[in-house]
Amino acid sequence: MGSSHSTPDSAGGRNLPPELLQEIFVNLPAPQVVRVCRLVCREWRALADSESLWRERCRRDGYRPCDEGGQVLVPKDWKMFYFLTKSRRNLLENTRAEEGIGGWDILSNMGDGWRVEEVMTPHPNQGATQNFVSSYGPCMKAQLVDLRKKGYNNYLMDKVQPHIRISDWYAPRFDCASEYEMRVELLNKKKEAIHIFAPERVNFEQWNDQNWHEMTHVFTNYGPGVRYVHFVHGGRDRQYWKGWYGIRVTDSCVEICPSEGR
Repeated sequence: MGSSHSTPDSAGGRNLPPELLQEIFVNLPAPQVVRVCRLVCREWRALADSESLWRERCRRDGYRPCDEGGQVLVPKDWKMFYFLTKSRRNLLENTRAEEGIGGWDILSNMGDGWRVEEVMTPHPNQGATQNFVSSYGPCMKAQLVDLRKKGYNNYLMDKVQPHIRISDWYAPRFDCASEYEMRVELLNKKKEAIHIFAPERVNFEQWNDQNWHEMTHVFTNYGPGVRYVHFVHGGRDRQYWKGWYGIRVTDSCVEICPSEGR
């Protein structure tokens, strides 16, 4: 008796018009296309790797490859652009103080230490309604991001080297001089620093407008070996007033993103 199992040929799958087969692939979960469909036959592998398939998925999902000025760009690899954009997220925890100080390693807690308060001035991101506040002694806190545990494997970090974008929002109190500082390190498997972003401290004078400011940086072409991101920030008030008159920080972010796209 003949086998009842169907092959792509006998089932007619390989005889479907390319346009129809692409439409089917576009509507399947992306991981299934790569891990299952791609292994069926040569034709399916070619379609699963094709620029047209992933360009269409990007279009339908609204993933636009463009620079910071909005100029449309052409990704070198549409499939990689799709997956990096789809998985793009903030890798830091508790960035808006919803869980108190939870998730942060306290490096220094001088004066009266860190405290969580409601924002004094509305934040550009309406979801950020709370912030961390430093005191009259140095207050610094940090998070260590394990990239592999977050889903970014060694091959991706070594060969593709997607952009690593960091950002942080900080604001002074209007009636007290204060300072803000941050330091972000890309670490290897031994947790040794490979690249460092450490801008100069930002100082605010008394009687300022207490508006929010954003610090941003993008690590590019950083070479192989990056396994962790160490994010450190904080500050203090410069008048040594008891209580919490120092710098305010919230909505910090570390994200892995493609070189094209916002």
